Amino acid sequence: MKQCPLWWRILCGVTAVGWLLLGSIGRLAAEGRYNVLLICVDDMRPQLGCYGDRLVHSPHIDRLAARGTVFLRSFVQQALCSPSRISMLTSRYPSTTGIYTIGPPLRSTLPDVVTVPQYFKLHGYDCRSFGKVYHVGIDDEASWTVPAWHSRKPRYGKQGQAAVEARREEYRRRGIQPPPRGRDNPFYAGPAFEAADLPDDELLDGDTVVHAIHQLQEYAQSPDQRFFLAVGFSNPHVPWVSPRKYWDLYDPGRIPLPVNTQPPRNAPPFAATSGQDFRYYGNVPPGPLDEAFQRACLHGYLAAISYVDALIGRLLAALEQTGLASNTVVVLWSDHGYYMGEHGWWGAKHNNYEGATRNVLIISYPGQTTQGTKSPSLVQSVDIGPTLVELCGLPTNADFEGRSLAPILKDPQAEVNDAAFSWYPKSGYLGVAMRTDRWRFVEWTKAGEEPVYELYDQLQDPENNENLAVRSEYRELLVQLSRQLRSRFPRQDIPQMP
Repeated sequence: MKQCPLWWRILCGVTAVGWLLLGSIGRLAAEGRYNVLLICVDDMRPQLGCYGDRLVHSPHIDRLAARGTVFLRSFVQQALCSPSRISMLTSRYPSTTGIYTIGPPLRSTLPDVVTVPQYFKLHGYDCRSFGKVYHVGIDDEASWTVPAWHSRKPRYGKQGQAAVEARREEYRRRGIQPPPRGRDNPFYAGPAFEAADLPDDELLDGDTVVHAIHQLQEYAQSPDQRFFLAVGFSNPHVPWVSPRKYWDLYDPGRIPLPVNTQPPRNAPPFAATSGQDFRYYGNVPPGPLDEAFQRACLHGYLAAISYVDALIGRLLAALEQTGLASNTVVVLWSDHGYYMGEHGWWGAKHNNYEGATRNVLIISYPGQTTQGTKSPSLVQSVDIGPTLVELCGLPTNADFEGRSLAPILKDPQAEVNDAAFSWYPKSGYLGVAMRTDRWRFVEWTKAGEEPVYELYDQLQDPENNENLAVRSEYRELLVQLSRQLRSRFPRQDIPQMP
């Protein structure tokens, strides 16, 4: 019998080995790696039962916390939706992405970047996005297996929809194209809060969870297919709109008002500010807010948290009912903190202070031996990507700039960061904040100007009420902290931004 040529035998042998390897990878994907459910929430500060708040109703998130680890000192890389989300989803700092505002898409600055979900996609995962994951209108096609899905249901209830439609009709009557952003955008004609007489699923966030649950049910039909499912909620970002039953959970007379209503003392005037979007909404009066309106705002914010909590509960229940919970890592993350009257800032972030940069982070994974723990370790949003990669058994991605939190998930007292870092541009300055165990240090730099500093003692002054950088006894500490910051992040060209 004639023997096959050597080149043919080599090719067949290589092909056979390749199929064996592919088979092994397939079995590993079916047996060893976890799925990922990433839940993103907009403007949710750590005001939850599992963070020690006794007023808020958050039973479903608290139940997730009881099955995982609550990170008490988690910080975002910028207190603004789009830059924060881009940093988390790429595991890159803003100094690398170059994105400090809402508007530029990720690949306008990093055209060849591999994002966190894209890295999972390259390793055989089906990756999908429902709701606000990247910023709405600024998505990243390469991150997902199919285009991101967004609900067409309204953000407002009937009252808010009527106000918005009336403003749009006014523009149509005048033959003017309404601006896409800013005070004159018709959307801002709606109120800052509304108790909607609608079922959960007739609003945008409720519709999002309905479709995300359908996707989980679809995944349950293909148990060998690993998935990375990201689900984003727009609440409790202003406008605080939720069905009336969530408002009924709270007695406005028992909601405490903030005590520290003044900007941080001795802070640079340009730094001690926050965003003004809240002031654009149709029912917000000019000038100081009276006590009744403040309580109505807080009432709406708490109701919005409870609405999202109920939707997250449905999502987690579906994960259990489909049998997928036993093989899925769950991450709950908010894109930054939020001010609700503290320092006189309402419905706002847009700065480098503790209340704006500290966020919600809870991670739960199958077989976790430290369930129900709370970690005081300093962690950052850029750490989420490396953590998921390690938990799911994927090869380490050296391009990710965060650090895996797996050691903390095994030992809540473990530490992987000596500081957390945040950025914000203001008045031509670029501020970089470094949060250490005790200090919040901010260095503001501007071309042709001397650096400007802020320093807050987080042990004695957790709400950042007094800037200590102006006091002579802290000069040596400022030098030390500046050296520590710049050894990690050298000064970069300052973007020309407002």
